[in-house]
Amino acid sequence: QLQLVESGGDLVQPGGSLRLSCAASGFTLDYYVIGWFRQAPGKERQGISCISSSADNANYADSVKGRFTISLDNAKKTVYLQMNFLKPEDTAIYYCALDSRDSVLGRQCIQSAFGSWGQGTQVTVSS
Repeated sequence: QLQLVESGGDLVQPGGSLRLSCAASGFTLDYYVIGWFRQAPGKERQGISCISSSADNANYADSVKGRFTISLDNAKKTVYLQMNFLKPEDTAIYYCALDSRDSVLGRQCIQSAFGSWGQGTQVTVSS
């Protein structure tokens, strides 16, 4: 059974950094897309960054470009999100999700392409 487990969420001051991790297990796919989404209080969930298993394609939301970096350790089936220069508006629950079809929509970080989701990890940016 496919499982995604996020970790690394915390309370951090503005300007600080965090690294989120998502460990995937229970599948033997060679080609897939895995990514990060977030949902702030009172807002819809949005795609933040996604990466293909070949690691030749990474997508970022405009709001995080230049501050966040996604990376994938294929051997460990673990995806990371390095978040730097955090802002209060980055406060949200961060979810990891997987597109098992390695689809065009998945590579564009479109939510509907992702069929498997983790439980989420809370990131709070506040002084």
